[in-house]
Amino acid sequence: MHSVSAPDSFLRIAPTVRLGKNVSTHCFVNLYGCEIGDDTRIGAFVEIQKNAVVGALCKISSHTFICEGVIIEDEVFVGHGVMFINDVDPRATANGRPQSEADWSVLPTRVCRGASIGSGAVILAGVTIGEGALVGAGAVVTKDVAAGAVVAGCPARFMRHRNPIAISPFSREQHATA
Repeated sequence: MHSVSAPDSFLRIAPTVRLGKNVSTHCFVNLYGCEIGDDTRIGAFVEIQKNAVVGALCKISSHTFICEGVIIEDEVFVGHGVMFINDVDPRATANGRPQSEADWSVLPTRVCRGASIGSGAVILAGVTIGEGALVGAGAVVTKDVAAGAVVAGCPARFMRHRNPIAISPFSREQHATA
């Protein structure tokens, strides 16, 4: 567990964060209650909420929001300004009072190993982006993306299959014991 507060760089890492080895962060980052794997890079102006997991060897680009319930596996690229959503029916109030955590439940989202998400994409709650898939810049992902698929548009539609890439055989478990 780590607790870091660097007012001069506006870096906030709550004591509830589990950081792997060699994680690099930039200014204006807000992390709380999440887990970040080894050798992951996190750009400026990123927020990662409680109960979110980012694997090892990932790159999370600036201005990205990763909400509660998002699981990002190893070796995933997340472009600039990507937004994850965890609620399919958001509301400000419930029964005439401000909504609280007790009034809704998180719908988990998964980004599988080696996937890439282009800048400005929006990932709706409850979808799975398959291993090695590519989500085009500005896409709105409303349903699951198959492994190795390339999707783009609003809503995101299948375009083609991605050229196979070599995903590191150096798994998270091996990385953790190295």
